[in-house]
Amino acid sequence: MTATADPEAGREVGKARLRKEDARLITGATRWTDNMQLTGMLHMAVLRSPVAHARIAAIDVTEAVRMPGVLMVLTGQDVAAEQGSLPCAWPITEDMLAPPAPSLAVDQVNFAGEAVALVVARSAAEAADALSAIDVDYEDLPVVLDLERAIADGADLVHPDLGTNKSATWVFDSAEAGTGSEVDQALAGSDVVVERTFRQQRLIPAFMEPRSVVVDPSPDSVTMWSATQVPHILRWMLSAVLGIPEQQIRVIAPDVGGGFGGKLQVTPEEVLTLLVARRLGKPVKWTETRTESMLSAHHGRDQLQRITVGARRDGTVTGLKVDLLADMGAYLRLVTPGVPILGAFMYNAIYKFPAYRFTCTNVFTNKTPTDAYRGAGRPEATFAIERIMDELAAELGVDPMYLRERNWIKHEEFPFTTVAGLTYDSGNYEAATDKAKELFGYPALRREQSERRANGDPVQLGIGISTYTEMCGLAPSRVLGALRYAAGGWEHAALRMLPTGKVELITGTSPHGQGHVTAWSQIVADRLGVPFEDVEVLHGDTRVSHKGMDSYGSRSLAVGGVAVVLAAEKVLAKARTVAAHLMEAGEGDIEFTSGKFTVRGTSTAMSLGDVVVAAHVAHNLPDGMEPGLDAEATFDPDNFSYPHGTHLCATEVDTRTGAVKIRSYVCVDDVGKVVNPMIVEGQVHGGLAQGIAQALYEEAVHDEFGTLTTATLADYLLPSAVDLPHFTTDRTETPALSNPLGVKGVGEAGTIASTPAVVNSIVDAVRHMGVDDVEMPCTPMRVWKAIHRRGDGVPTTPGAGGGLGSLDARGGAE
Repeated sequence: MTATADPEAGREVGKARLRKEDARLITGATRWTDNMQLTGMLHMAVLRSPVAHARIAAIDVTEAVRMPGVLMVLTGQDVAAEQGSLPCAWPITEDMLAPPAPSLAVDQVNFAGEAVALVVARSAAEAADALSAIDVDYEDLPVVLDLERAIADGADLVHPDLGTNKSATWVFDSAEAGTGSEVDQALAGSDVVVERTFRQQRLIPAFMEPRSVVVDPSPDSVTMWSATQVPHILRWMLSAVLGIPEQQIRVIAPDVGGGFGGKLQVTPEEVLTLLVARRLGKPVKWTETRTESMLSAHHGRDQLQRITVGARRDGTVTGLKVDLLADMGAYLRLVTPGVPILGAFMYNAIYKFPAYRFTCTNVFTNKTPTDAYRGAGRPEATFAIERIMDELAAELGVDPMYLRERNWIKHEEFPFTTVAGLTYDSGNYEAATDKAKELFGYPALRREQSERRANGDPVQLGIGISTYTEMCGLAPSRVLGALRYAAGGWEHAALRMLPTGKVELITGTSPHGQGHVTAWSQIVADRLGVPFEDVEVLHGDTRVSHKGMDSYGSRSLAVGGVAVVLAAEKVLAKARTVAAHLMEAGEGDIEFTSGKFTVRGTSTAMSLGDVVVAAHVAHNLPDGMEPGLDAEATFDPDNFSYPHGTHLCATEVDTRTGAVKIRSYVCVDDVGKVVNPMIVEGQVHGGLAQGIAQALYEEAVHDEFGTLTTATLADYLLPSAVDLPHFTTDRTETPALSNPLGVKGVGEAGTIASTPAVVNSIVDAVRHMGVDDVEMPCTPMRVWKAIHRRGDGVPTTPGAGGGLGSLDARGGAE
């Protein structure tokens, strides 16, 4: 018997490698930004407004400047001439209204938590103490909080100079775009039309590591360490806002403890720390408290979705109409206006709608600005479409799974251009759903549900479905440009081939917990045939990694990982020429396998390491060839990637108390080729936790004065491990065709899919009791009120965690 060599044996890609970076991350051996200690370093603290809307009549800092250790106290008036306006890189329409966004409020505050003054002192404690000695005289203005009332005639205005609270209205119409027919006609001709309004509650990213900035100025340059997701974009924007030549700014993002989009930002504190460090000529550090983070770092979601779907009586969908109100908060931050627009292309999801119209109105309110939060627009869209498909199924009297299967894109129909104009390159929704239903025990759970209903069981069983797709790998640059996004979507990588045979990889992506160091090492090891351990990945320092578009939107692997592949191919192409020269063979006769060049049909061989040395010393290179094998590459894909999957959730709802218990959760995701299954599994688990948290626990709550009452982790309810169920996860695989790795992205899948699966299961459990919606988060009180049709007469839980109140006399500065 002859053994056949397994071509996959020994390959790194696909192997469940433990993460290289974890050794330092979980042992405390790493250095976060707040751990930075520089000689002579000073500390900055920020005073925040306790009111949501007011004119600043006066600020008295007399006592504060006399406090021990204080070197400087500044108000908005003191920096008005040099602080510029915080950037918004996504003007979604030509006529979009965008008010100036000062880092320190000058004469008016527009949300509770906005910075109004700062103190620089010798210690962090002295700076914080001095905040209490600053006296601010506020003249209250009317507070604008409700989205619908904000756009009504005669509404009070957040920014009176704009004359309206509407920032912009953005429309996609399939009839106008030529991708479908006219939606009103389609709905008018439908047998069944269902309309619902869903509320996407406001959420707080709540990353583990609070934001922190250290700035070290020198006479001819400035170095900033920041807990940011976007060091390259940050450097660019700092230069644009402050007029500092970009080449004189170095931004370093050391290990960053989570972001979820919350650190995709140019923050007031980054600008202010830089300004005061330059004024004083000394290094300055600012690190936020948790309450500061929750008050002033951008929030996510906060949309009102009115969605209308039409269908024939046999269940075939005929049209989809979405009218969206999106809360911008008080200002437009880096990508605030574009977040709901990302969802515009995903409302049709995996279904073959022939007509579609999406209208989004962005609205200013006196709340903390919103911006990207895990999924950014796509979770909102997936929630709305998956909820309305359940409502349509109920109206038609059919199983919600049947309705989905009737309308989704079949696997043999790929590539498929949707009514929103995107071309899905690959997918197999049938395969993922079949596997999920098998793992879930779908028929048996449906039988049990029928039995419980028939028996009048006080604890009812609900089954929730979410069959999702998302557009990942945010690029291509030309598409982002067409959407008026100011940045590109390409990514860069460079390989340094060291003479000892080791490899340094420089990537433009900037990890903040994803495991890039490990995954990128696996890719390089496979491509170059070098040991996994011999690859060092460098990132997050604009002086080391000089080109990049950073990490967000599940783009790192699908765009940045492919740049790594292309750089490796350039290394091998040059190495092949050198090897052929050294082995005196024709280049066409050179083969490369597992780190070794051979001459076809002979035993002559040379390792890549030997070729690297030869290229490095340059004693015998082909005429005209430059020494060294280093190479770099940039990748800008032609299309997004489209992960998909089926998530199934079974909940038990106690109809006496409204309590919800997740009994079973199964997800089968298709994220294309998998580089490291262990990392993928972790991403899915984390995403599920965040999506389930939106469904059941989390909500940023403002009182009638605009005060955030959930500004501590005692009030804003994040689930812990004991609050979450066991997850049953699996995968199917249809490789992406938009990149040579075949990868699709996984960072946001769990969050996007899980929220509607949970809410659908809760509604499904009590639909026979007349319930067709429960507002998120589905607290026991909300579920109980929905079941018992109790409205305003019954108190509503004030917030996920009880709303104990968080602002103190200093505006929440703990």
